[in-house]
Amino acid sequence: MANNEKRNIGRTRVVLSQVVACLALDFLLIGLGMSISFVTMVVPEVLYAKEGVSLDENQASWFGSLAFLCQPLGSIFSGPILDYFGRRKALVLVNIPHLIAWLLMYFAWDVPSLLIANALLGIGTGIMEAPSVTYVGEVSEPSIRGTLTTLTNSFTSTGIFIAFLLGTVYPWREAALVCLIAPLATMVLVLFVPETPIWLLSKGLHKEAQESLCRLRGWAKPEDVKEEFEQLIQYHDKLYKCVTCTNEEEDLGVCQHKAGGFFKKTAFKIKNVFLVKETIRPFMLVVSYFLFHTLSGLAPIRPNMVNVCKALGMKYDSKSIVVVVGAMYILLSLVSASIVKIIGKRKLILGSLLSTGFASLGISIYAKLRIPAEVFSYEVETFTDHKELLPVILFMTLVCFSSLGIPWVLLSEVFPFRSRGVAIGMSAAVSYVIVFIATKSNYNLEKAFHLSGAFAVYATFAFIGTIYLYFFLPETELKSLEEIEAFYKSDKIIFADDFLINAFRQKRDLNNESTKPMLVTKS
Repeated sequence: MANNEKRNIGRTRVVLSQVVACLALDFLLIGLGMSISFVTMVVPEVLYAKEGVSLDENQASWFGSLAFLCQPLGSIFSGPILDYFGRRKALVLVNIPHLIAWLLMYFAWDVPSLLIANALLGIGTGIMEAPSVTYVGEVSEPSIRGTLTTLTNSFTSTGIFIAFLLGTVYPWREAALVCLIAPLATMVLVLFVPETPIWLLSKGLHKEAQESLCRLRGWAKPEDVKEEFEQLIQYHDKLYKCVTCTNEEEDLGVCQHKAGGFFKKTAFKIKNVFLVKETIRPFMLVVSYFLFHTLSGLAPIRPNMVNVCKALGMKYDSKSIVVVVGAMYILLSLVSASIVKIIGKRKLILGSLLSTGFASLGISIYAKLRIPAEVFSYEVETFTDHKELLPVILFMTLVCFSSLGIPWVLLSEVFPFRSRGVAIGMSAAVSYVIVFIATKSNYNLEKAFHLSGAFAVYATFAFIGTIYLYFFLPETELKSLEEIEAFYKSDKIIFADDFLINAFRQKRDLNNESTKPMLVTKS
């Protein structure tokens, strides 16, 4: 065979190379899952504890939500770390706050130290989000990107399950010490994964980028990936042309638009990189999805889930139920990864959100009919001895459909490379603010409107979100990153491609760009 002749590399080998490349990321996500769920097992142990660190109901509410308030701070640094150090080194650096946090959680001696430890977990989680969703999106092919990005939910769910399980096996301090394994394992595994080709190209490292692409395509030879590498170079060159010059179709030789000091360059980047259609449109869509998914019922109660299960009068031990919830997170994330290629992301998201709304509505009706008005999940003494199986079924239904949601998956593919690091960091920051508001307001909602009223509010958000996303959420499955960027860059008003929407839209030119299967447009 000639040296420049392309070989046929087995599909299994190609897929395996990309799965192996994501190993460090997988352990990072396990650590992330442990950090966002650990508080669930701590709250019932420290709420009015008779010895050691003790929290009252208001302090417990803050403890349960503080990490989410601090996560945007981490997200602010996430993008710059990602762009400056690269995706690979970022996977190491983002673990440092969690190493400190788990140690501080173990040695926590009073309420402030416990709150600081949880705040550090939040900061670390915020820093982790951009590298985690960016890396898998940039190393994978369009044909398997949907599956790999959806599988990231499985590893986050595994971390959630491990944290719930540790909380039933060990006292919370010893459990925090065990959690140190995840960040340490991640930092070791990063030594064996490649940097992403597109980032290497952005630094002018063409040879290293080609070697990385070869490794990610089944440990291939340069001639095997020649066509894809040339396309990647063209995409990169297009990204790094001056936005203003490109839009004005000018050829000025040396671009003058980026000249000036730091503030002028920053202002130019914000205006021409972030505040552009191909970034703002997906940003607004992702934030909207985060809002509706978070406020659909499960996320607001997660820090206080053990006590909510008790307050609803569930038949079985609440901690055991929570462990089962963690196992269901894993199972359902695997299910979503399996079916996303069959039904696409759009149908999965809409079906999940709508079903979550009905599940929250079911819990609301049950709580209205069966739970006394004086029951408050933050006050254990108000709980009754009455136990039933129905709330267990309703709650598990909520867990099932909510777990099928994939808000973080969209982040890995909807933003253009030029603004990906910053846009993902900003999206993560906004999402954490939403989660903080959701978890902190759960205390107030339940106190004012009972458990039934709180879940009625969550059901309403789910139903409104389903309607909104039905009209504006496009299908991105099997689309290349460049195709997705081109769609969002279009001058047309974008609507999702759906038979019902298509039936009512006005007639248009069949040769129009909007005839492409991903999106349709409104004249």
